[in-house]
Amino acid sequence: MLARRELLLAGAAATAGLFASRSTRAADATRTLRIGYLFSKDSQLGAGATAMADEIAKRTSGRIRLQQFPDSTLGGDVEMLKGVQLGSIDLAFVTGAGLPSILPDSDIFHIPFLFNSAAHAHAVFDGPIGQDFLKRISAKDLVALSWGENGMRHMTNSRHPINVPDDLKSLKMRLPQSDVMVLGFKALGADAAMLPFPQLYAALQSGQFDGEENPIATIEAAKFQQVQKFLTLSAHVYDPAIIVMSPDAHDDLSAEDKAIFADAAKLGANASRDYAAAAEKSGVAVLQQAGMQVVTEIDRARFVAAMASAGPEYERRFGRDQIAQIRATS
Repeated sequence: MLARRELLLAGAAATAGLFASRSTRAADATRTLRIGYLFSKDSQLGAGATAMADEIAKRTSGRIRLQQFPDSTLGGDVEMLKGVQLGSIDLAFVTGAGLPSILPDSDIFHIPFLFNSAAHAHAVFDGPIGQDFLKRISAKDLVALSWGENGMRHMTNSRHPINVPDDLKSLKMRLPQSDVMVLGFKALGADAAMLPFPQLYAALQSGQFDGEENPIATIEAAKFQQVQKFLTLSAHVYDPAIIVMSPDAHDDLSAEDKAIFADAAKLGANASRDYAAAAEKSGVAVLQQAGMQVVTEIDRARFVAAMASAGPEYERRFGRDQIAQIRATS
């Protein structure tokens, strides 16, 4: 009887050990990857990251999860790109403003008034030009998964309405890390300088800068209406966003999981576009209710003419044909 009891106890222990082993293996199989971005979760980048995370969790039955780090927790765009290259960050959803730090030619997309609309930009980024740039970015120790959207950029400032190019003269304007945008704004007469986004609110609050320019979704998410009085719907630059992944993290995925990540990134990219578009429609009213004075239209041709002096430098850097090809895409 005693021997039988010992056998039963031994069998129970073995069974428990088997279940524990299976449980450990299951826990080990669950993987969490980190994705960082500049803005809050309630933003175009947050919407894209959430859509991507939800799709990956769904398609892998929770085996792979994305942990989100919003609000520049992992650094600005340039810092996150470096982190992804080094493998210290698994994924990042960065704005186009950071890309020239790794691929200077990508600054072509920041030529003011290059794009007529977001739809025009989508045709460029979803077509051969955009796909070629994805490949070129992937050659920089990154896996470029998909183009998303930061949005059409508009001007704000704390001093006076911007209706015509002369209104920019002497204004201290903060710009992202883009030589091309600085060149264009200086041609318009602004006192333009670059500053990383995480430092921007404090710089506006302190008066270091009079103004800045960003998509409506970003202006609203960052609460710039608290430190800026005037908004001009200039739509002078379309800023893409891009989902990038560490090659090390990507290489660790199975072929099936790589396909899931590719599909989820496209879903996230489209979610960012949808969020940015919705903000363009509803966000202006929100900013007006918060006390901002809005200039709803500018004479685009007048601004283009005023920055003509920058044209030869743009052509020297990027080539007249490539600029013309982007303008002609439909």
